[in-house]
Amino acid sequence: MPEKIQIRIFPDGTVKAETLGIKGQKCTDVIPLLENLLKAEALKAEYTREYYEVEEEVELQQQNNILKS
Repeated sequence: MPEKIQIRIFPDGTVKAETLGIKGQKCTDVIPLLENLLKAEALKAEYTREYYEVEEEVELQQQNNILKS
């Protein structure tokens, strides 16, 4: 799945953003970006299943580094 950010703006001005296809803690990197673009402050964060997943590529790089040592 390609990496995406879904942003919804509700009639009361509330903004909800959700990352899709971004695994691991990398998804939290978009919080400051969105706060800056929207001139807003994040009040709450909920983590999806993808937050707790590790990108396969990162795992492979770490394994390769161990083998090289």
